[in-house]
Amino acid sequence: MTAILHTWGEEQPEIAQVVKIKPSPERERFSVPHAARDPQVLKDRNLETEDIFELIKNPPEIGAVRIFEEPEFWDTSIGPVQAVTTQGIATVYLPSGPLSMDGAQWHLLKHTLTNDDPHSLGVNLQNELTRQLKLDKDKQHRSFSWKLLRTLKSIFHATQYQGDTALTTPPLFKNARRGAERTWGDEIASAQPMVINWPGLTDMEKTELSYTLSTTNKWILLTHPLGAKNKSQPPLKESLMIARAEGKCSRHKGWWREGKDELATHSMTTEIWISSRGQISEATRTALQEALEEDD
Repeated sequence: MTAILHTWGEEQPEIAQVVKIKPSPERERFSVPHAARDPQVLKDRNLETEDIFELIKNPPEIGAVRIFEEPEFWDTSIGPVQAVTTQGIATVYLPSGPLSMDGAQWHLLKHTLTNDDPHSLGVNLQNELTRQLKLDKDKQHRSFSWKLLRTLKSIFHATQYQGDTALTTPPLFKNARRGAERTWGDEIASAQPMVINWPGLTDMEKTELSYTLSTTNKWILLTHPLGAKNKSQPPLKESLMIARAEGKCSRHKGWWREGKDELATHSMTTEIWISSRGQISEATRTALQEALEEDD
């Protein structure tokens, strides 16, 4: 007992606790990231060829980075029409002067405007350009966003597009026409579900199309308000409006020169019409209304 009391009476030394202090990592500076201070240096390698097109066709077995100081030009000429493509933009040399457009669009036109004769491509493209420049000056004309056109194509299972020129017609449809004139697709016109850009047709082309529209109900029509002071007016006696809204579903003027996806920054009233003999569900009508009202 005496020993126990003696032990309890003594002041026990405190056990020192080891405090582990985590080393704080050096904060990465915004101006000089860690990767720049300790880069993974690529080894110099000699390639069998420095030709960029040959490297694309036959890539080397080893990984390599090749930096070209100047952009390379790809000769995309066809027949007598001279063209070069660089950084995704094609420059086509026409009698009226050089024409710039998206490289993918030029690739499409080379296969759709030739009519099995490469020599006709230059004349056809010049005619399309003349018409497109005229449309660009028309305040009522517009090219609709591909997002909206995809929605219409999906809902109505459309296979034909009417309106615009070959420079702005979306490559979403199997067939493209302007009235009775073929842009690409089937040689002989047939009644099939179609999406129509009404302002993209001339009065004569609208007349050529009117018989088909009056005798079938497999079509959907996009237009701006045709009445005075932005009021609705049926484009045809047999038409029924199913949606109308102010939204950003139109492309800006001249978008086709560089293939830019930006839409016009200002809202424009757009209407959707179908045949008065046609029927759609309320869910479809709501989907079309929402598609017109989207801002992106």
